[in-house]
Amino acid sequence: MGAYEGMNKATQVVWSGEKNYLAHGATQVPVVHSVAYGYDDIDEWYEVAIGKRDGHIYGRNTNPTVQAFEEKVKELEGAEAATSCSTGMAAISNALMTVLRPGDRLVSIKDTYGGTNKIFSEFLPQLQIEVELVETGNHEQMEAEIEKGCRLVYLETPTNPTVKITDIRRIVQAAKQSGALVFVDNTFATPINQNPLALGADLVIHSATKFLGGHADALGGVVCGDRQLVEAIYHYREINGASLDPMAAYLLLRGMKTLKLRVEKQQENALAVARYLSEHEKVASVYYPGLPTHPNHQIAREQMSGFGGMLSFALKGGLEAVRQFLPQLEIAHRAANLGAVETTVGPARTTSHVENTPEERAALGIPEGLVRYSAGIEDQGDLLADLKQALEAVNEG
Repeated sequence: MGAYEGMNKATQVVWSGEKNYLAHGATQVPVVHSVAYGYDDIDEWYEVAIGKRDGHIYGRNTNPTVQAFEEKVKELEGAEAATSCSTGMAAISNALMTVLRPGDRLVSIKDTYGGTNKIFSEFLPQLQIEVELVETGNHEQMEAEIEKGCRLVYLETPTNPTVKITDIRRIVQAAKQSGALVFVDNTFATPINQNPLALGADLVIHSATKFLGGHADALGGVVCGDRQLVEAIYHYREINGASLDPMAAYLLLRGMKTLKLRVEKQQENALAVARYLSEHEKVASVYYPGLPTHPNHQIAREQMSGFGGMLSFALKGGLEAVRQFLPQLEIAHRAANLGAVETTVGPARTTSHVENTPEERAALGIPEGLVRYSAGIEDQGDLLADLKQALEAVNEG
């Protein structure tokens, strides 16, 4: 573990993973754009190449700026090792492809991110990998499917976009009894609110593009966990080539320094928005784990230290009401992103599950009129006032 182990995460997000990569007295990690790294001593070069000695040989494999980012995430998640990828989906797909083989079986939930669901429904079956998706939150059904035997259990909690919750510790126990690995997509919760490794998971996955970076200006993904498992994923990634760009790594590093501050403000705003919407006459339903009415509110309280900046809701008028509502918002980007300092909104049909057909979304329990709301760090009163005026423009008839 790093030098900042045991310190508050407000300190870790600023300092973890950086000191070993500072150069020339600089207080910030430099962006190293070099593709290759030279050695006069051929034996030293060889030892670096085979991993016997620390160092870098080629940018597709490792990079100092990228490594600093990985070190920071590793320490925040309490992991032995971490490796990064060019995007969140690259992190997910590289992790899956590293451990799954033809004939294996995977058990997961229905409410995963649309891209993840596409891997489960389209690509893994092409490789003769069986996929069983159960109703999110139905722990008994998931335990029964795990007991039948599987190589991997894949969780996403809270889910995108319906923010459903799975009891990580409970599912880990079932998986271990069957000898299965457990991967958890922790993008929505962030390391500030949830640490799946501490709950027994084998691997944590983040789309760093979202809350970790926080400024909607850099793509990236990262996995962390047991050293042997992460090294296997790194090997797959280095050969298949989905490497994180050093400039993106720098932007993610810079963004992460305010991660705790941002998440705290975002979830404060999200809770206020969820409470307001839940009492509005034009809102049919609100999904936010911080509300006592959420089906798994108590589980969220037990395994999370905060409820996050994401919520979703459905208007009584369905998709037509959404068409009227969204253009009226003045403090929100209508865009397919989340976790940024600016509030971002959009229906699942154009954001999280744009890759899926209407029929597939319906089968996943995602209505066409569902709105995903990523609370930013703006003034809470301004956000509520903006929602109020936008909802006034909705004609329920």
